[in-house]
Amino acid sequence: MFQIKDLSMIYDMNTDLRTYALKGIDLKLPDKGLIGIIGPSGSGKSTLMYCLSTLKDPTEGIITYNDIDITNVSSSERERLRRREFGFIFQKHYLVPYMTAIDNVMVASVKGRDEEKKKAQALLSELGLSEKEYSKRPANLSGGQCQRVAIARAMINDPKVIFADEPTASLDHANAFNVMKLLKKYSEERLVIVITHDKTILKDADSVIEIWDGEVSR
Repeated sequence: MFQIKDLSMIYDMNTDLRTYALKGIDLKLPDKGLIGIIGPSGSGKSTLMYCLSTLKDPTEGIITYNDIDITNVSSSERERLRRREFGFIFQKHYLVPYMTAIDNVMVASVKGRDEEKKKAQALLSELGLSEKEYSKRPANLSGGQCQRVAIARAMINDPKVIFADEPTASLDHANAFNVMKLLKKYSEERLVIVITHDKTILKDADSVIEIWDGEVSR
């Protein structure tokens, strides 16, 4: 699905003190499976995710997704990919504060409201939210509940790829286990990329990529 060739992200390009967030990365990622990308803070793992998902442009290199060079497509095509084929889970939930939990899930849907409402409810239930919490706004939910709403939002369109950046950081152990179990199940038919510094959540990963100082170590 993804092929990455000689990928680099360089900051301070016009100075003598160039900083490499990524340096000459070559990778091939499968069509499905749970892939972990691990490394310490500042290692470049999140930058790699942002480049793969078209949220950032690399300085050098090529990324192909289903044989399309996504480093060289229009902004409208990038938007289409992010809207219809990619799902995103960030460390912060980025919920719309004036919307209920159920509406925050459905705001990402590309289908009709009635068609998706039952699906949104099923996702929230699977993630451990009760019916009474569906109508609550983010201010009336815990941080962990908000994160689970964000995870349901990422899954509502059945994306071909889910990019998850520290998806369990705000969750307790039991809920973190449940989320990773759900992502593992989803990865049986789709690609799930989990960015983390916590090896324990990747115990069921199909493969783990380690990044140090912007380079793949193994």
